[in-house]
Amino acid sequence: MIKLGATSGEMREMSDDDIFLSRLKLLIIMAKAYLKDCPIGKYRKSAIIENAHHVFYHSLKLVSETAFIKNHDLKKQSGTTSEVETEEEYVFHQRVQLLSVMAKALAQDRLTGNFRKKALQDNLDRICETLIFNFHIKDVEFLKVA
Repeated sequence: MIKLGATSGEMREMSDDDIFLSRLKLLIIMAKAYLKDCPIGKYRKSAIIENAHHVFYHSLKLVSETAFIKNHDLKKQSGTTSEVETEEEYVFHQRVQLLSVMAKALAQDRLTGNFRKKALQDNLDRICETLIFNFHIKDVEFLKVA
């Protein structure tokens, strides 16, 4: 039998960041499923709330660790690429935290109205653009059974 993939010696332990990205991608998938009117049962609602909680607090922890927040220096001084990258990272994490709040709201049936759904879609698009994570709901038909 041919074994494909990395050997156990080449694999590393999953880090908190790996888990964060996996939960974030799952949250994105569930939010996109909601926007496509896939049903949300009680188990999916609880999964959305749990993942939103973990993503929000891990993102908050990552932001607090950056030099951008530690130094409280919000103005650009020299415009170096590291400062721009830090600012982009800060904005990304703000969007992730907003997604977490919106996902929790949709799981609790508080995200109603076209403007809120459009805001959710715009936020998802920006996050996916940053992650280069393209997901099409039509690829996952099993979401319609929950």
